[in-house]
Amino acid sequence: MDKAEIAKVQNYLQRKFNCPTLTVRARPKKTDSSEVYLGDEFIGVLFRDDEDEDLSWTFTMSILEIDVEE
Repeated sequence: MDKAEIAKVQNYLQRKFNCPTLTVRARPKKTDSSEVYLGDEFIGVLFRDDEDEDLSWTFTMSILEIDVEE
């Protein structure tokens, strides 16, 4: 994902989740995906899918049991 594409998807996610602290950052040595952060906390990976005629992105977020326990 290039810088322009990252910025476009980041803008969409910030608007969709009403969260200006959400950022999308390039991954070292990877061009098919980016990392998603909430502030300084890594929360998931954004994968680019352009194998079909339609371009799309998939956001994957793992939630550990320890994170949801109070």
